[in-house]
Amino acid sequence: MQPIELFPQIGPLSWHRGDVATSTQEAYWVLRLQCGDREAFEPLIAAVQPSLRRYIARLAGIESVDDLLQDVLIIVCRKVAWLEDPKLFRPWVFRIASRAAFRHLKKGRRRLEEPIDQTVLDRAATSAVQPSEQDLERFLDSDALSAASRAVLVLHFEEDMTLVEVAAVLEIPLGTVKSRLASGLATLRKELQKGRL
Repeated sequence: MQPIELFPQIGPLSWHRGDVATSTQEAYWVLRLQCGDREAFEPLIAAVQPSLRRYIARLAGIESVDDLLQDVLIIVCRKVAWLEDPKLFRPWVFRIASRAAFRHLKKGRRRLEEPIDQTVLDRAATSAVQPSEQDLERFLDSDALSAASRAVLVLHFEEDMTLVEVAAVLEIPLGTVKSRLASGLATLRKELQKGRL
């Protein structure tokens, strides 16, 4: 008798940073939680917390990360039972974190969007060069970028999500993700040229 595969195919919103085993393990913990096994919560949160903490810090700032992370984890604890597809746990958690960070930024009236110059977007869209890790790290720590573009860059480059996955997590059209990515990369190039990074 052959073993039954619980997760024969990881869907289009699968998690890319880790391997399929990590995604499958997280889905397993979600299923255990949904069946009432509260002990599965700790390893599940331990697996996602470092990436989630980094993401929230990038969006909302290091001074707010602990409070926002706690809020996100409370929401996850309360609502994980309703997650229909356990394989999509990470994108779901990042969607919750995005909403919390943007709500926090709106309350603090920090800029969420910046005006986009179409010629800059056109030039940036033609260049598919990925920034170095060091340049990206310094850039994401600076205030040169809007929170909306920062979210796209962090999810795409640091969390290794595809643009389609980023669009799903942020609940925005794919075209908007592409323009925010292009705008963010154009701003990065400007900062590098000015020697600010």
